[in-house]
Amino acid sequence: MNTCELILKKRGGGALTRTEIEFLIGGYVDGSIPDYQISALLMAIWFRGLTEQETLHLTNAMIASGDTLDLSGIEGVKVDKHSTGGVGDKTSLALCPMLASCGVKIAKMSGRGLGHTGGTIDKLESFPGLTTSIDGARFIRQANEVGLVIAGQTARLVPADKKLYALRDVTGTVDSMPLIVSSIMSKKLASGADVIVLDVKTGNGAFMKKEEDSFALAREMVALGKNAGKKTVAVVSDMEKPLGCFVGNALEVKEAIAVLKGEDGGNLRELCLTLGAQVLTAAAKAPDEKAARRQLEESIATGAALDKLAEFVKAQGGDERAVYDPSLLPVAKYQIEVLSPAAGFVQRLEAEGVGRACITLGGGRETKDSPIDLSVGVELRKKVGDFCEKGETLAVIHANDAKKAEEAKEHLLGCYVFGSNAPEEKPFIRGIVH
Repeated sequence: MNTCELILKKRGGGALTRTEIEFLIGGYVDGSIPDYQISALLMAIWFRGLTEQETLHLTNAMIASGDTLDLSGIEGVKVDKHSTGGVGDKTSLALCPMLASCGVKIAKMSGRGLGHTGGTIDKLESFPGLTTSIDGARFIRQANEVGLVIAGQTARLVPADKKLYALRDVTGTVDSMPLIVSSIMSKKLASGADVIVLDVKTGNGAFMKKEEDSFALAREMVALGKNAGKKTVAVVSDMEKPLGCFVGNALEVKEAIAVLKGEDGGNLRELCLTLGAQVLTAAAKAPDEKAARRQLEESIATGAALDKLAEFVKAQGGDERAVYDPSLLPVAKYQIEVLSPAAGFVQRLEAEGVGRACITLGGGRETKDSPIDLSVGVELRKKVGDFCEKGETLAVIHANDAKKAEEAKEHLLGCYVFGSNAPEEKPFIRGIVH
């Protein structure tokens, strides 16, 4: 095959065949097709798009570029969950133990945080001693014995995605819908689960800022998952403001634990119940969503979900005592109050800016090699719709460096917008795509 001819075919609006896509991806991974030709192909895809069938072929070619997880040794229904990323998104930390305590097996590969969005692996490492470097045999054994295992992504899982994303990042093609879909779903499908639940964020702190784009992404991912033979569902949720009241690794772990203890009844709990209900019905563990929610609520009320988190932490080498006593988690040296410069209702609280404030403190990464401080972050005392007096505490900064704390304070004050009237409240769960 001729690479240039295939680029011209896509540039002209033609549909590439499965064999042609396999040739292109295989050649790029083995080095026989250079960066500059794949860059041209990516730009052609950005302008012309891909059909549903082409997107499936691209995803399968990316999966075939490396290892896949064989989960056949895990008994029962295997579930994977993915979030498109946001600020304060600690959903997996609460949802996965809830689901595992309800009888489904969670065998999950997760990543680290980059930019203003956090990563599940970083948050889990707040537990002293916990490791996410797990070999294949241990991965399967823990999934069967505990019902929950979360490991870091290996370099051999979908290596084509790593190469393509790096190229997309420097060629202005990151925001191509089919390329986003294939990037996310190649890793999910390579992970071998029977049921895939997708938490698609929308708004200021999300990758997709517009609600219509978030729903379009959700529909394409669900369609691709179903075409690949997997039960797939997506929930579109709000990310105009941070999820929950804490942003920062150990702080978010504490908030997830509060949900499992039944102490937090906010949007984080609601998101866990909504996503969890979709999983339990798809996995035939509940006859309908109402019954599924009851099961999940019972897992919290009885302490089963909290105990499952402790069992999981212990199995991965962590100190399970921190589940029952979160004071054992990392704590920052300083807690600095941020006072409101005005009286009024909080109209907006920009999620991305709060995430940036956390990065300033050292709680996030600008590059994949940046060091990270697990103890720092932001505690939001006032959120959208709350009224505050001038001088009242808006937030508390948890920091280990006084200079960085002052910089983060300026970032944080810029995230708040005040008004004289309470803002119109939008639904937190925007919709479900089956």
